[in-house]
Amino acid sequence: MRHFIFDVEATNCPRLDNGKLDTDNSQAYDLGGMVIDDEGNDYKHISLVNGDVFFDMKEAMKEAYFANKIPQYMQDIWTKEKQVVNTWEMWSIVNNILKEYDIHSIIGHNVWFDINTLNSTMRYQTKSKKRYFFPYDIKVIDTMVLARKTICKDEKYIQFCQENGYMTNHPTPQPRRTAEILWRYLTNNNSFEEEHTGLADVENERKIYAECMRRSA
Repeated sequence: MRHFIFDVEATNCPRLDNGKLDTDNSQAYDLGGMVIDDEGNDYKHISLVNGDVFFDMKEAMKEAYFANKIPQYMQDIWTKEKQVVNTWEMWSIVNNILKEYDIHSIIGHNVWFDINTLNSTMRYQTKSKKRYFFPYDIKVIDTMVLARKTICKDEKYIQFCQENGYMTNHPTPQPRRTAEILWRYLTNNNSFEEEHTGLADVENERKIYAECMRRSA
């Protein structure tokens, strides 16, 4: 079985009064994705820059959390490592891949943030002619949830988080489950930092997914 694993980078996403991220006011400027199997093998990958946001929403891009990476994006566009598309083209490319590979499941780390951001982008950029990015019946898999049930239950992972200060602020602290911390543990590289560009982060997340599947087999 094959899946589509993806990661989105977006304009600044404020928090609501309840502390949740307000994805209704965020726009996706970068989408990286791969077609993978349960072992994490890469059958196809894409790296898309949404020109409707990246070039046409200059003020929003200035306020983006990772605005310092704009020069890197310009270089990757120049070298054709990233493909510039508009919102409709981004939607079409991804959904054609789902059809081509007969994919019925999508994967991401904290995946609902990415899904909601893509939905918000579609609604804003198409003036609600298209309201949802993915097919309504597609299965959604969150590697953060998978990690909680597998890697994060490992006593070695708990000890790793305790020793390095990677615990939550809850009354009963729990090991944090960010992709960056999980990757530090899996690679024994405590200085690793995510690149925070779509496809580069997918590279790590697909391996986290494969490890979760291996441990749950």
